[in-house]
Amino acid sequence: GGEIMYYVRKMKLGKTEQLDSLSLAAGELYTKTLVGFWRVVRKKNIWLKPSSLMRLYNSNKLHAHSADAVVQSFCNSLKSWKERRKQDKNAKPPYKKRKYYKIQWKSSAIKIKDNKLILSNGKGNKPLIINWEYNLPKLVEIGWDGKQYELRAIYQEEQNNKPLDNKVAGVDLGEIHLAVAYDGNTSYIINGRLLRSKRQYQNKLKAKLSSMLDKKKKGSKRWKKILKSKQKQLIKIQNQINDILHKQTTKLVSTLYKSGVQTVVIGDVRNIRQNIDYGTTANQRLHQWVFGKVRQMIQYKAERLGMKVVLQDEKYTSQTCPMCNNKHKPNNRNYICKCGFEYHRDAVGAINIRKKYLGENQVVGVMASPIGIRYEPNMQCSL
Repeated sequence: GGEIMYYVRKMKLGKTEQLDSLSLAAGELYTKTLVGFWRVVRKKNIWLKPSSLMRLYNSNKLHAHSADAVVQSFCNSLKSWKERRKQDKNAKPPYKKRKYYKIQWKSSAIKIKDNKLILSNGKGNKPLIINWEYNLPKLVEIGWDGKQYELRAIYQEEQNNKPLDNKVAGVDLGEIHLAVAYDGNTSYIINGRLLRSKRQYQNKLKAKLSSMLDKKKKGSKRWKKILKSKQKQLIKIQNQINDILHKQTTKLVSTLYKSGVQTVVIGDVRNIRQNIDYGTTANQRLHQWVFGKVRQMIQYKAERLGMKVVLQDEKYTSQTCPMCNNKHKPNNRNYICKCGFEYHRDAVGAINIRKKYLGENQVVGVMASPIGIRYEPNMQCSL
């Protein structure tokens, strides 16, 4: 068999009464599950399994499988918190109640008839009907994008071009370059310059609009007008940032996949923000560093293509020479060692992460120049 590929088709739906009531029903169910789960933990010290939670909590306003999906998403948050807690003792579990929540329809609740997508909401409830001229999706999700409801239709397709190689790639997450990958032959660099300029603009905008708000009386008409404008502008720039991240990580993962990579080893930088103090500007940059988002994107996109993803401790990887193993801090963007080895500083981190995972001692051969992956507006967004 071939590899399974996933594609996402997005569609804006505006805001309707039916969508509001479905989203409210999902929010109500999520909150009921969350409150009920923690109550049982508190009173009986029992952690209910997902199967028990799905039997206990459901909604008569949603399709049975859509209700299950809401309960499962709470269980997934719980699972990722348990994993996170191993590294970070201060990690918080899912505890926020939701008024609204995303709704998912699995294939049992999706059908197409007369160019209409019909999403079933269970017995006695009106289905959601959307004009549709595409194929039948595997899964449909509807969520709020900050302005309106957005439909995400997920398609599954079998690919028969599985790579024959079994290469391992090391990935170093950085602040100047979002990520650098090395697959044993070539380094690939995701350029982070555009993202940094968006971040700088975001910070200036926040400061400017906050100072404008401070000059107005809280709750006044002008204050409300500025607040509304601030929210609108910040949502827009956040969407642009997400777009850049999605497109560049997709390009990196599909490039590694095509080059025959089957294992992606990512440098684990999850504790970098704890107890840091490098001065105001550097602190702000580090706290806004989106490495968690980039790592998750690379991870789920690689796993969708059947690649294995491993987290590897990345201590001293950008300071160690891959050729002679001597340690020294590079002063500029190039890493130059006394032994004669010279290469791009961030790519050195990726080489060493890969080496650490494989347990190799030396880099052999001439290093090829890194290949840059820049953002282009028309790049593919999801794998």
